[in-house]
Amino acid sequence: EPGTPTYRFDEVKSKVLRAPGGDEAAEVRAAAGDTASAGDLVRTGFWGKAVLSVPERKARFEIGSSTRARLAAGDPGVLLTVERGRLKAFFEALTNGSAEARTVAAPGALLAVRGTRYGLEVAKDGRSLLAVFEGTVEVRSMKAGAAPLLVRADEACTFGPMAEPHSMPMRSMGMSEHSWGMHGGTGMSSGSEHGMPGAAPDGKTPQNHGGSSHGGSPMGPKGH
Repeated sequence: EPGTPTYRFDEVKSKVLRAPGGDEAAEVRAAAGDTASAGDLVRTGFWGKAVLSVPERKARFEIGSSTRARLAAGDPGVLLTVERGRLKAFFEALTNGSAEARTVAAPGALLAVRGTRYGLEVAKDGRSLLAVFEGTVEVRSMKAGAAPLLVRADEACTFGPMAEPHSMPMRSMGMSEHSWGMHGGTGMSSGSEHGMPGAAPDGKTPQNHGGSSHGGSPMGPKGH
């Protein structure tokens, strides 16, 4: 279709599967150099990782292990929807076109960018953590009446299907771009009973009582 972007697997490590049109019964193993299409589901195994680029939109996604992502799943402007897991996104500045054409979706919000890079992690229950490393990301909550929130470099933001976006300095959570790359995010997408380490079942973030010895960063600012 005109205007539909082309996706390319630049790198593939271990088990990475592509389900054409989202049909998991027809899954095939992805390899470096393969292309993917709008509507496809990409799924990585426990050790799997992939770098997926969208050349026309100057976008690149480093998809982590145990992640499910749908490509251009029918929503105008949405390049990719993260259902679960984590990725790091890189966007070069466009000389023409709007940020609307380069949106990433997560449960409860849309993320629009203007030349930036960020990390995104989605827990089993849909709660998400955004960490902005460069540029600005506009978080558009799907909750009725919620205003868009601009999250700038060195800030993090939590949100979800039942939680409006809330931003805070990454430093207050013991996070940085270096630690994200070293440890693959916070670990909230694979291991915490309630999704986010340090998050209460009601979605509120309790007081930070210090670092964790079980991997992942403390998931909230000190205080509320």
